[in-house]
Amino acid sequence: MDDTDEGLALRIRNGDHQAFSILVRRHTDRFYGLAWRLLGNSAEADDVVQDAFLKFWTQPDMFRPEAGARFTTWFYRVVSNLALDRLRGRKRWKGDVDFDAMPDRAATADAVYENRQMQGHLEAAIHELPERQKLALNLCFYEGMSVRDAAEVIGVGEKAVESLLMRAKAGLKEHFIRKGLAGPGEVQDARRTKQG
Repeated sequence: MDDTDEGLALRIRNGDHQAFSILVRRHTDRFYGLAWRLLGNSAEADDVVQDAFLKFWTQPDMFRPEAGARFTTWFYRVVSNLALDRLRGRKRWKGDVDFDAMPDRAATADAVYENRQMQGHLEAAIHELPERQKLALNLCFYEGMSVRDAAEVIGVGEKAVESLLMRAKAGLKEHFIRKGLAGPGEVQDARRTKQG
């Protein structure tokens, strides 16, 4: 039995509930992380991931492994599109953003506090970026995708992704300067100096 993502996707076309369950368990946390970083709200991120999996279950022919597509790359696109649609809808009513929802695994209370504080500033800065810059940054840095795979998810060329990343980094730096805060790299450098 083929338990690769693509093999499971083919079994789902035949209504295989077990294959669907395996795929959901295998990838929910990964896709939740992307949705949360795009939306900044845990409940909305959960909804987006559930909606994406439900969409796949009801329309499994949307994914075409026979055309050489990888499930994770394709599903990142589904999740990011749903999250960005929700984000656009939210901009109409200016809902609150909950940046404390993503769990932090730091060891000490001081580290937890410091990390949460910096993470909150960073997430707020990322949240202010234009949609495509935010998506490129999340895919390449948080999800660890190559520029090539991120380009496929976003639907642009590799050079465009590189440009989006450069503009996103510049936007983050500008945000930290405008707020009078040390950027994430500066905080890490300060930590290393304290430890050394």
